[in-house]
Amino acid sequence: MARALELATRGPRHGPNPRVGCVLLAPDGATIGEGWHAGAGTPHAEVRAIADARAAGHDTAGATAVVTLEPCAHTGRTGPCTRALLTAGVTRVVHAVADPDPLAAGGGQVLVDAGVDVVSGLAREEGEAVLGPWLTAVRRGRPVVTLKIAATLDGRVAAADGTSRWITSPAAREHAHRVRATVDAIVVGTGTALADDPALTARTAEGDLAAHQPLRVVVGHRAVPARARLRGPGGELVALDTHDPSVVLADLARRDVRHAVVEGGPVLAAAFLAAGVVDELHVYLAPVLLGAGRSAVADLGITTLGDALRWRTVALEQVGPDVLVIARRLEA
Repeated sequence: MARALELATRGPRHGPNPRVGCVLLAPDGATIGEGWHAGAGTPHAEVRAIADARAAGHDTAGATAVVTLEPCAHTGRTGPCTRALLTAGVTRVVHAVADPDPLAAGGGQVLVDAGVDVVSGLAREEGEAVLGPWLTAVRRGRPVVTLKIAATLDGRVAAADGTSRWITSPAAREHAHRVRATVDAIVVGTGTALADDPALTARTAEGDLAAHQPLRVVVGHRAVPARARLRGPGGELVALDTHDPSVVLADLARRDVRHAVVEGGPVLAAAFLAAGVVDELHVYLAPVLLGAGRSAVADLGITTLGDALRWRTVALEQVGPDVLVIARRLEA
């Protein structure tokens, strides 16, 4: 299972499908095939492991499949993995995490009904960690939301005269681009789109467009100008004529978005926080003090400390001269 989990991490973090790894074992316990899912529309991990075994001349009859996610029983862009396993003669399946997707779940029972020995829950916590935002999004029925903030030590995102470029260092901006390359959508408000004219692309350290470009989502009632950089090279532009975070997330869910990063200004940040839909904070803090200027988050309507939104810090990382704080929502 440790090897299957390692294989799973070779798949993309973005996209509608989970990262899954599979190791196929002969009856004597020897590894005869390995596979992982490389993204939507490509063969699933189990199918690749079977193909790998056959390409090496191994007989798959009586084999055990060790897989990080319950094999699917759904025909989508590819056929169900349960059928592939049964056709290959696999007699035992061990998986880490039960599939919560109502469209694909139930594969374990299909296998049991066909006489296959199925074991569930081996290394479940590790499997859930690899599945990451995909698993959370499927369970909640909406995209996972990361709120990104780049601020001074005193919580300012712009000076009193409105200047904001650049508060954080090139190293912090490069790190943020690496995060963009792993998500499905970047969300900003029309205020940010009009004031900053951002491209909202994911770029490499060399400044080139990354292989994967997330959707570029603009929230608000004003139109994106015809010559805006958002209409240039990069991900698809999605303009949503609303200020309601629930409407935004429902639309993105219909587009198979599993993980969205909110990079808008203080007003958009406050809207998503007030709606209770922010799952993780990425706060880049620069060793800079302004003493005045725009706060990172607009008014949340909180008047007493007891009502403050509280978070759990899960990671601290120095990024160049700046510090990245990653925090997750404290569940009630």
